[in-house]
Amino acid sequence: MSASKIIISGGGTGGHIYPAIAIANAIKEIEPDADILFVGANGKMEMEKVPAAGYLIKGLDIVGLQRKLTVKNLAFPYKLLKSLKAAKQIVKDFNPDIAVGVGGYASGPTLKMTERCNKPTLLQEQNSFAGITNKLLAKKARKICVAYDNMDQFFQKDKIILTGNPVRKDILSIENKREEAIEHFGLDPKKKTILIIGGSLGARTLNNSIKDNFELLNNANVQLIWQTGKIYDVEMQKAAKENGNSAIKAMPFIAKMDLAYAAADAVISRAGALSVSELSLVKKPCILVPSPNVSEDHQTKNAQSLVNKNAALLVRDLESVTILVPTVLSLLENEALQSELVMNIAKLGKPDAAKNIAQEILDIIKNEKKKK
Repeated sequence: MSASKIIISGGGTGGHIYPAIAIANAIKEIEPDADILFVGANGKMEMEKVPAAGYLIKGLDIVGLQRKLTVKNLAFPYKLLKSLKAAKQIVKDFNPDIAVGVGGYASGPTLKMTERCNKPTLLQEQNSFAGITNKLLAKKARKICVAYDNMDQFFQKDKIILTGNPVRKDILSIENKREEAIEHFGLDPKKKTILIIGGSLGARTLNNSIKDNFELLNNANVQLIWQTGKIYDVEMQKAAKENGNSAIKAMPFIAKMDLAYAAADAVISRAGALSVSELSLVKKPCILVPSPNVSEDHQTKNAQSLVNKNAALLVRDLESVTILVPTVLSLLENEALQSELVMNIAKLGKPDAAKNIAQEILDIIKNEKKKK
């Protein structure tokens, strides 16, 4: 049987890109000869991250439709038509056995053109509230891999497979990395460690919640691994330096996330789908602060799905500057609550998500080839 040819399309954020790369890596583990092509949106982070992971990517000039009335929306129909034409050529040239959509602008034109060539498609939906692109593509998709229960409110029930979200392989085994992590970040092994992650670009509210509560943190004698994001790096590094507490380690980006998780006694995070999936696998007590600036408020829904199972604490973005730091300090003092949160979040982790999605993709290809 000839090697499988697979298009993986989508992106825009790390929450779409990293699961896509994890799926590609899992496919390669099962079928090393598989030919995988990514299709992303020009100017978005996938155009850098995918080649860095060792895969070829083609870009489309697609943009999202802005929810507010804006001049940018005038360009949308033109860019959509241009992207559909480009996607048609990519599909024709590559001739895939299947196209996989992971959400994000680019997956729309790519999967639509794959469908028109009578080739199967599969969707991977990371969030507890389905994205617009995936909802539009769901009708013709062969299977839809999801990370949350009750997704039949968005998708046809018999197409849904509960796989969980694929995550980076290095965070699946952090149990014996604490000593290495303490050394890597220059931490004190006797102090409690708080990890703050607001995404690669950063989160203004989380950063201000830390900056405005330095005194509380200093008095509590804790240490921080603080990912400020590149947008806020200069401002927050300056604030940390002026605060003068060497236990507060501010940095724009954390490359070694496995070590950051290994060092942490508690985690403060936004509630993107990838973050929630990683937290379920590293089994750390966490406080989620959902971003209010995302479509359909899906981060709140992601967070609430954990809170409903007593698997995480939730602090609203509007209340964060006032109550986030007191809440995390209280959590560090409450070992019974920490144990409860860890026990419940551990039940939600799905470490084999990438492998299971990859197998589903390859099974569809195999069945299609049998028909021919």
